[in-house]
Amino acid sequence: MKPMAAQANEAQDAEKLVRDYQMIQEQLRAATIQLDQLQAQKAELARAKDEITAASGKVYITVGGVIVETTKDKALSDIKEKTELTEVRITSFTKQYNEFKSKEKQLGDKITQMYKQSQGQGADQNGLG
Repeated sequence: MKPMAAQANEAQDAEKLVRDYQMIQEQLRAATIQLDQLQAQKAELARAKDEITAASGKVYITVGGVIVETTKDKALSDIKEKTELTEVRITSFTKQYNEFKSKEKQLGDKITQMYKQSQGQGADQNGLG
């Protein structure tokens, strides 16, 4: 049987693990939302590129809420630049997401292990183990 101080310490450790796990899950959700938004932005840029490429007349872009005429080449260049930036951000958020996912698994495994240990000790203390 463990001393009361050790049991209280284990309970605090378990609570901290659960809080950390919940925080990682929130960060995972936020990273997922960011990735979804970036993927949608990338798809929108691809559609814009297709439209501009197919355009035969004048091309217009929005700059600071104002629509201005531009050249087809300039519009395509801007889209290419924005697409590259979006891809860099997708790569960065994907890396971050994978790190969060790995940390979530580690914390989940620790929580499961602590739970199993506490159940095993409870069974021992009750004469069942």
